[in-house]
Amino acid sequence: MRLRIRHTTWPRPALILTDTPHPACSDCSGEGGHNRDYGDHETGEYAGTEWDTCHCWDETRRWIVLPLPRLPRRRRTSADPWASVHSNEPPF
Repeated sequence: MRLRIRHTTWPRPALILTDTPHPACSDCSGEGGHNRDYGDHETGEYAGTEWDTCHCWDETRRWIVLPLPRLPRRRRTSADPWASVHSNEPPF
């Protein structure tokens, strides 16, 4: 098990301790898995990409170390981000 600390925002802000892929894995070379493109059965054209996780990594293994507070959003008085600039001149 190779642990590291990460920041996450879902389902709430927190610092988590998570597992990482084995850097010397002969199957994935430390990437944690492989992308696999697949095609439509009828036309044979590209239909998407799937991620196949390697056996050296369990991406569901994580523990919350420190829950972080949710910061309140700053309220704007106007929806226009340039409303604080009081010039009628064009930007050029």
